[in-house]
Amino acid sequence: MPKLRLTLACWNYDRTRALLEDRIEIEGIELNYLNLPVEETFFRMLRQHEFDVSEMSLSSYTVSLFKQPQPFIAIPVFPSRYFRHSCIYVNRASGIAHPKDLAGKRVGTPEYQMTAPVWIRGILSDEYGVPVTSPTYFTGGEEEPGRPEKLALELPPEIRVQPISETQTLARALESGELDALYTARAPSTYRGPEGRVRRLFEDYHEVEREYYLKTRIFPIMHTVAIRRELYEKHPWVAQSLFKAFREAQREVYRDLEETAALKFMLPWLHRHVEETKRLMGADFWAYGLEANLPVLSTFLRYHFEQGLSKRLLGPGELFAPETLESFKI
Repeated sequence: MPKLRLTLACWNYDRTRALLEDRIEIEGIELNYLNLPVEETFFRMLRQHEFDVSEMSLSSYTVSLFKQPQPFIAIPVFPSRYFRHSCIYVNRASGIAHPKDLAGKRVGTPEYQMTAPVWIRGILSDEYGVPVTSPTYFTGGEEEPGRPEKLALELPPEIRVQPISETQTLARALESGELDALYTARAPSTYRGPEGRVRRLFEDYHEVEREYYLKTRIFPIMHTVAIRRELYEKHPWVAQSLFKAFREAQREVYRDLEETAALKFMLPWLHRHVEETKRLMGADFWAYGLEANLPVLSTFLRYHFEQGLSKRLLGPGELFAPETLESFKI
């Protein structure tokens, strides 16, 4: 019987490379892996539903669950995780020296519903007392003018969001002082280090992020993997087949990180870094699955609701295909 041929759009990560290189058999599936940058993948999947399966912003996926009909269903695979304290940039002349100084400021963000700013706003609220409603947010292209929100949003009136002009970019507006700060996933081109006009709020972000993890035990999830719902409803078994394959591809990287005969990654002190990470975060520090990620997902969903992006507070179990939430035992 021929296998089901599916197209997956996903970036080229170490944890997915075994699927890109077709080295892992996926039960019942022949995979056409398109190696695309995340911005292109998200735009094409959210706007046109072009792919059978794709990497997807966790926030965008959560917003999509309130659309009718729901276009996607996810599996608990997380290609991207990232501590985001390093992704808050400020204009040196803005008077922002501490997180609390962001209150009442003009803050840029490529899209209000992006996952990275959802985490940043939530962390600033929880850890530093900066209300989500305090800044005014300005959206638009970070490096290219004319970037709109990929999804239509209905935000409460106390959250103030407006686009920058069609000729502006966020990076230049931050450098010129038109914006006081920028919450973003990519470092802006106008960031020149701690002595330039644009600097990080937390230049010592490694220590700040480490302390955050020790306090909260949260390693923020950025992306999940989404399946077109009409495909899933026709072939519900694909969710479990894909979940198992992504998990096996990730386990291969865990094994590579332990290899001492030769360095498989271009980091001179890789093994020291791996040892320190495992001491701090445990052996499965990039966990897939629902159970191991309940605290981080619950926190994210609370942030999403508090920031006006979810119409009700979702539970983590509502995000994923039920077939992927339990497994047989012998």
